[in-house]
Amino acid sequence: MSATIFDHEPSPDRLDGRAAPVLDIVVPVHNEAHDLGPSIERLHDFVRASLPFACRITIVDNASTDATWDVAGRLAGRLPAVHTLRLAEKGRGRALRAAWSQSNASVLVYMDVDLSTDLAALLPLVAPLLSGHSDLSIGTRLSRTARVIRGPKREVISRGYNTVLHAALGTRFSDAQCGFKAIRADCAQVLLPLVQDDEWFFDTELLVLAERAGMRIHEIPVDWTDDPDSRVDILATAMSDLRGVARLVRALATDRIPLPSGRRDNMPPPPLAAQVLRFAAIGVLSTLAYLGIYLVARTALSAQAANALALVVTAVGNTAANRRWTFAVRGRMGALRHQLQGLIVFAAALLVTGLSLMTLAAVDPHPSRRTELAVLVVANLAATVLRFVALRGWVFALRRRSARAPQPSTSGSIS
Repeated sequence: MSATIFDHEPSPDRLDGRAAPVLDIVVPVHNEAHDLGPSIERLHDFVRASLPFACRITIVDNASTDATWDVAGRLAGRLPAVHTLRLAEKGRGRALRAAWSQSNASVLVYMDVDLSTDLAALLPLVAPLLSGHSDLSIGTRLSRTARVIRGPKREVISRGYNTVLHAALGTRFSDAQCGFKAIRADCAQVLLPLVQDDEWFFDTELLVLAERAGMRIHEIPVDWTDDPDSRVDILATAMSDLRGVARLVRALATDRIPLPSGRRDNMPPPPLAAQVLRFAAIGVLSTLAYLGIYLVARTALSAQAANALALVVTAVGNTAANRRWTFAVRGRMGALRHQLQGLIVFAAALLVTGLSLMTLAAVDPHPSRRTELAVLVVANLAATVLRFVALRGWVFALRRRSARAPQPSTSGSIS
């Protein structure tokens, strides 16, 4: 549902004499009448004193029920470069979408109204975008060099959430939730139509899609102080974010998101921890399928034949799943070679499990089905470790080397 927008248009002279500012700093607010004035005045003074180019500050009122809109209007009437929008519906993502979609600035910035992030990081945040080095830029509180003051509860939730993103979506950026981000306007035009969420998950979804589209994300460590008066419902927001993660996993798995052509295959492989988690999940499903096939085949075949059949049937599916999910390889290029190499790895796994059955037969010529399965489970665990090492170090090693190789410098265009 589209939001109704009202605005106080600034006169040209309040944009430092430029029709199109370099930066548009968007500050979403909802019932912030008490804090809005001091925060915007502080931001306004900093921008005019510290940034060497024209900027606009856009206050977006998210359907406030207090005097926030009146305060915003007075600020727009008194301070140069302040612009205001009012939305009839709540939602941080909705606010950013509305402001960014109609902005004529070159770089679009978002920051929280409490200004928890030290404003000294603003120029380092936008510099890589202005130079063309990067497409998006984010502040991170999880870097070793960041200085963060906040309670342990928020620290654990933040780190846990980003760990979930790394494991489920293979993300490489470190801090999805920091309220301090910037994006080039041309990149925003590409991504905004693809982002579905209009609330707290908006910027996480934006970052995930940007990364999947091959856009370059720059991170800067920030000094950040928690706002003790924050009214964000942490539990409700966390649950909403997890639903958003699940939705993105499904959408990306089925290629329902039309990412820019030629970009999705360039995404670097997930970090090692995410690869291990994904490989383990696929391994559990493959093992269950293997055991089911083995039990059915064993009624008509010998133990060795049933073992070989179960491994062959599951090997192709396992290689395909790990190719797509564990190592983030898309497209048809190299698919046949990967499957052939995967079958060689399968042969090694067959040797491990076959030797385990031979050893069992030598110890007990007539073992029970339960003993056979127990031996095969242990053997398959060993074969799984061997398979991961072989896939990562041999089958998909070329992709990992390519991802680490330095890329030629470009202007940062996404076209």
